[in-house]
Amino acid sequence: MSQAYSQLTYEERIEIKAHMKAQKTIPQIAQLLGRAVSTVRREIARNSGRRGYRPRQAHAKALARHAQPRTLKMTRAVVAHVETALERDLSPEQIAATMEASVGTRVSHERIYRHVWRDKANGGTLWRHLRLAGRVRRRKRYGKKDWRGRIPNRRGIETRPEVVETRSRVGDWEGDLVSGKRHRGFLVTLVERASRMLLIGHVVHKTAQSVRVEVIRLLDPFRERVETVTFDNGREFAEHTVIAEALECACYFARPYHSWERGSNENANGLIRQYFPKDRDLSIVQCAALEEVMARLNNRPRKILGFRAPLDVFSKGLHPPGGRALGS
Repeated sequence: MSQAYSQLTYEERIEIKAHMKAQKTIPQIAQLLGRAVSTVRREIARNSGRRGYRPRQAHAKALARHAQPRTLKMTRAVVAHVETALERDLSPEQIAATMEASVGTRVSHERIYRHVWRDKANGGTLWRHLRLAGRVRRRKRYGKKDWRGRIPNRRGIETRPEVVETRSRVGDWEGDLVSGKRHRGFLVTLVERASRMLLIGHVVHKTAQSVRVEVIRLLDPFRERVETVTFDNGREFAEHTVIAEALECACYFARPYHSWERGSNENANGLIRQYFPKDRDLSIVQCAALEEVMARLNNRPRKILGFRAPLDVFSKGLHPPGGRALGS
């Protein structure tokens, strides 16, 4: 049975210095003291000064550190703010990064997660608002032969302008189709690569004609900010030439089973699944529900955007501070 941990004494710190002078290694010192290797390594790293490790100085630094009072950050106001934000489906990381302006303090996202799991243990439901609550990601299999029908006049992603890859402009979109339970209803999803602006449409049947109509309907209000659209290889996007002509843009296709080439779209589909899980029939989805989900996700602060909202970045056509290219 392991013994309970106790703080290092001044005498032990004197021993550590003596063993260091004798050129003992940290594991050897730990064994001689009967302490964990991590304890000795942390002691030397945290309590050494400019002149190296000195027992008296190390002991004084340790005592001063333990004398500092711990502030109680999870006050009633903080808890209320965190729980309200969780109910709006913000992630703990998003809450932690944006809460200081609202309540005047900040707690780590790890602390918020602990609050969520403690709430769950007490019968609460905050955990249900986490993106992957109770769900397990399933790995896709790549490298298989693509048995789907060929798409007429298909232009591969390898011919797409290099500027699209840099995400240095607003106007390059990625498109996909999200299926309902047993292929009952489908969601057309479109994501702008630089801002992560998300558009969601609905079709009852997975036909090229219905998907074409919905893609044009979704993008037409933003046609001035539609330069390219990169689709999945499904036959439902076979009428891409009509889309390109209607929106005066260029359409491209990712390589089969290379979903990472549309990384922003795949990520957005995962966010959408929190509201429309795989076991849901999507044939009777209401427009109001789609509008609500779009509003939530497009106004949610994103880490990749410097914790700005996609709608803000899209509407202003600006990148987060620093102007760097944005990853998937």
